[in-house]
Amino acid sequence: MLLRLSEVLSSEELEKIRAGLRQGAFADGRASTGRLAGEVKQNEEFQAPRSEREPLELCVAQALQRHPMVQRHALPLRISHPVFSRYRPGMHYGWHTDDAVMGEGGYRSDLAVTVFLSDPSEYEGGALVVETPYGEQAVRYPAGDAVLYPAGRLHRVDEVTAGERWIAVLWIQSQVRDEQQREILQTLDALRSQRMEQNSADSDLIRLDWVYSRLLRMWADV
Repeated sequence: MLLRLSEVLSSEELEKIRAGLRQGAFADGRASTGRLAGEVKQNEEFQAPRSEREPLELCVAQALQRHPMVQRHALPLRISHPVFSRYRPGMHYGWHTDDAVMGEGGYRSDLAVTVFLSDPSEYEGGALVVETPYGEQAVRYPAGDAVLYPAGRLHRVDEVTAGERWIAVLWIQSQVRDEQQREILQTLDALRSQRMEQNSADSDLIRLDWVYSRLLRMWADV
């Protein structure tokens, strides 16, 4: 399941990040990936001293952390620092799956997030395509929006044929590692919210809340 996250970044945050990226250098993105993914990866990743990179990373990570859809759907236990990538004409990223364990100390990559830093009008091609049970789904969202999807699913980035595609990619370790269990909790949470909007005094809300909490206690891996 792909979930669109609207307005993760404000226009001010977006401009701050883009301005910072313009000041730095980009290097071959294959240096940060394994052998198999490296064979199909053609992009560039932002390189800068930590003092220059960290404010941009925090801006994206904190914006994602406070987004209500992330809290409700991902149930985040840990959110990684973002990787800033650039795709110029001719660049693409073939079919691949993300590493199951990432980062210093190791964290499980249950979900991936692509935050779009360029508007679709600024480049051609470059769609993110994710293989789902319902077929391939392709997305090209406005700058500031993001897409959340299971990191274990096969996905690719189509070739950019004109302009430049800038993105930030992050990974989330969820409190609930199983994708189907997360979907059940998401459905219950949506039902609970809907019933609360209709009638906050509905006595069934207590039972819905009890079921949600009971399942989360059973499935949470914290």
